[in-house]
Amino acid sequence: MMSEIELIELIDGLEIKDYKIHLASWNGTNHPLDIFVSDKKAWQRWNEYRGQRNDFNRKYIFSLIQFYPERDTWLFGGLFRVKKRYSDRYEVELYRKYLPLIGRLKVHYKRSGRAKSVLPENQFKHMIVAELLRAPYTGEVFPGYEDINHSFNSMEAIFKQQKHDWKSALSNVKGVYLISDVSNGKRYVGSAYGETGVWSRWSCYIGTGHGHNDEFGKIIDVQGIEYARKYFIFSLLEYRSMKTDDHIIIKRESFWKEVLLTRGAYGYNKN
Repeated sequence: MMSEIELIELIDGLEIKDYKIHLASWNGTNHPLDIFVSDKKAWQRWNEYRGQRNDFNRKYIFSLIQFYPERDTWLFGGLFRVKKRYSDRYEVELYRKYLPLIGRLKVHYKRSGRAKSVLPENQFKHMIVAELLRAPYTGEVFPGYEDINHSFNSMEAIFKQQKHDWKSALSNVKGVYLISDVSNGKRYVGSAYGETGVWSRWSCYIGTGHGHNDEFGKIIDVQGIEYARKYFIFSLLEYRSMKTDDHIIIKRESFWKEVLLTRGAYGYNKN
């Protein structure tokens, strides 16, 4: 059996007292892993956030991202040098050290409580190298049609990246889908048919937040797309070949509206 490799064995031990570890995790709206995949500038801004306390009071921020597909796993997001400190934020720049490990190094670490910053001299010894990916992580692999149960944030990262496996799979099926609003339990059943497939239909939701649905539109017009990012969950109820007649898809859509009671008070469907 191969022995475990502690993270400290990959990191320059002479410098760790210049580091503060950032345990970037879900903030109630966004998962940092999705931000890291979809927008590197936004990911840098994530590391510039400063709360009421000066948590990152050392020269460098050693940033780990909660890798939510796997329990107690973190993805290395880079080493940032703190250039300036303001009352409401930090100004940071990506430091060149460890660049080849960004998005590739996965670490097993069981965090105590919900700490967002910890000291490396205390915690590196508890961090074990879990895996070194062949290439930087670019998002979740398509899980199969039956296992789609993803937040708006996750789907937004996938669509922005134009993930080939997802796009290929969803562009080649018609289907009936469900969007759930976790803020109130209401649900919406919709369908994708014609020549465009599920990928095109969902792209519209990702781009607008409402997909030109009147009921969603009323919400997004007032609260913005952040509402969708925070509360909407996508799933695929059933999928069919692109050769399937559209009227069959529409009939199945009506069936699921009846089953899930999405018309009226329990959902967002109006017809």
